[in-house]
Amino acid sequence: MAYANDCDAPAAPATLKILVAGGFGAGKTTFVGAVSEIDPLSTEELLSDIGEAADPLDGIEAKTTTTVALDFGRITLDRRNVLYLFGTPGQHRFWFLWEELCAGALGAVVLADTRRLADCFPAVDFFERRGIGFIVAVNEFDDGHRYPPEEVREAMGLGPEVPVVRCDARLASSGTGALAALVRHLLCMSASIASPPGEPS
Repeated sequence: MAYANDCDAPAAPATLKILVAGGFGAGKTTFVGAVSEIDPLSTEELLSDIGEAADPLDGIEAKTTTTVALDFGRITLDRRNVLYLFGTPGQHRFWFLWEELCAGALGAVVLADTRRLADCFPAVDFFERRGIGFIVAVNEFDDGHRYPPEEVREAMGLGPEVPVVRCDARLASSGTGALAALVRHLLCMSASIASPPGEPS
C-alpha cells in the first residue's frame, strides 16, 4: 500500500490574531458578533451596581451588560488563513486581562464612540506603548454626532500614519471593511520595516 508523503498533506491553516478594543460600551461585542462566521463566544454579564459606580453610563444609559473576560469570533479568509478576533473587556477593573489577550496579536481595531471619545484613549496608549499596529474605527451610533475622520484624529492626537475609518459595528460589511483597513495598515508597516529609510520599498 502506498502512503502519501507528509509534504502531500495540506498545510495547517495559519491563525492570525486580531484584538478589538476600546472604551466601555464602544461596541466591541457587537462588532465581533457581526463579523464572526461562528456563533461568537461572549462573556457578557448583567451590569451590577458596583460596575455602574466604577464605569458611569453617561451617554450609554441603555447599556445593561458588560464583557467581563473576552469576546471571541472567527473569520476564514481562505484555505490557508484564519482570523481570530478577541474583544477586550471595556471596564477599567478588567483591564488586567489585556496583557494576556495581546500576546501574539498582529494588530488591533480600536472602536471609538464620539459621545465618549476619551474612553478609547487608554486603548490607543496601550497599543502605542507595545508597538502593536492599530487603526481607529469610529462606531457611528444613531444618536452620536458625525465627525470627519480628520477631526477625530486631531481630537485624539493621532499621527498621520494611523488610519481612522467610519464603522457601524452592527453591520458585517462595515466591520469587515474596518478589518481590511487594519490589514492594509499592517502590510504598510511591515513594508516600511523591511525597507530602511533611503531604500526603495
